[in-house]
Amino acid sequence: MEIANDISDLLIDFPKYELYNLSSQLSRCSISIPSNIAEGSSRTNKSFGHFLNISLGSSFELGTQLLIRHHRQYIKQEKLKQLENKLEEFQRMTMSFQNGLSQ
Repeated sequence: MEIANDISDLLIDFPKYELYNLSSQLSRCSISIPSNIAEGSSRTNKSFGHFLNISLGSSFELGTQLLIRHHRQYIKQEKLKQLENKLEEFQRMTMSFQNGLSQ
């Protein structure tokens, strides 16, 4: 949820001409991360693992979208690094959790 909120805050200053392109994509993949975890949490471990995979995929997609945003000079290096650190922590924790589900 924290990552999704951080992205929402970033989009406030996003150029209007990117509203339906990169801005929309950033919003969708950031919201997909916690949404898939929530949806999968009520399922079997095997099914939950599938939803965790989708959430992980969205986190990697978000990382790529942030790099594009940085390349276009819409985000400063410091903020990019901060968000990348949060994404990496989420990815490590989620992969570890997935390993526990499959045992």
